[in-house]
Amino acid sequence: MRDEMTVSMNASPADVWALVTDVTRIGEFSPETFEAEWLGRARETGPQVGAKFRGHVRRNGIGPVYWTVCRVTEWTPSEEFAFAVIVRGVSVNTWGYRIAPTPEGCDVTEYFRLSSNPPLRLYWAVMGHWRNQTNVEGMRQTLERIKSVVEAQPLAS
Repeated sequence: MRDEMTVSMNASPADVWALVTDVTRIGEFSPETFEAEWLGRARETGPQVGAKFRGHVRRNGIGPVYWTVCRVTEWTPSEEFAFAVIVRGVSVNTWGYRIAPTPEGCDVTEYFRLSSNPPLRLYWAVMGHWRNQTNVEGMRQTLERIKSVVEAQPLAS
């Protein structure tokens, strides 16, 4: 009920961090979430652990279309950004990015962890293989799109 994908990028961790934490740009990268916005105080003070945003999702790239609220669970600049997807006040999934410096730039890992509760375990038992393939392919596409953008800009100093 978890997986991850890593892509090497010829970019500084700070440059990658700036892209993955700007949720308003998510539509440029994600094959399913086509827009997002910070909610509440995060709009004025900036994001941090506990900050919330909402994402507009087109499941599997075709539908259904819905909004989901997310809460930041990890905020370590230039290292890790993670958020929980919240449904009816309960975390159902956590998505995140880990950034590790390399001599050429950095390795960027996107990951997901599905929460372990009975309805999700049942869903994963029935649809898990197919959904995991969709998630892994979506992570690959997202990371490749981030790579394309971040490698086209000058390196941060």
